[in-house]
Amino acid sequence: MPPAPKLLTHLIKDVMVATFVDAHIRDLPQIEQIGQQLYDLVEHQDCRKVVIDFAKVQTFSSQALGILLTLDKKLAAIKGKLVLCGVRPEIIRLFEIARLHKHFKIAADQDAALAVFGVTKDA
Repeated sequence: MPPAPKLLTHLIKDVMVATFVDAHIRDLPQIEQIGQQLYDLVEHQDCRKVVIDFAKVQTFSSQALGILLTLDKKLAAIKGKLVLCGVRPEIIRLFEIARLHKHFKIAADQDAALAVFGVTKDA
């Protein structure tokens, strides 16, 4: 039996929204599983517009930043785009320490992230 997914995904128009299931993203097997789920969106599901919703995340390991960087590179290679949303201030601080806060597009919430792609949930 495969492990339970660490991300819930759903499509809104042509934007794939991935929401973290766990509040704490800390251990390596969990981070690797998240990476595989995210990479699968690009490599096997041909997603070019991806939103990652951090709304449930309370702690986030710096090791997981590498997953986001790799995903961003994979998307850039196919002219895609990644937007993060719902990121708590303490997690934004982690991005700042790693000097990645300017690398990633970070939106306030899912609606704002979708708006970056010109998409709304209702229309």
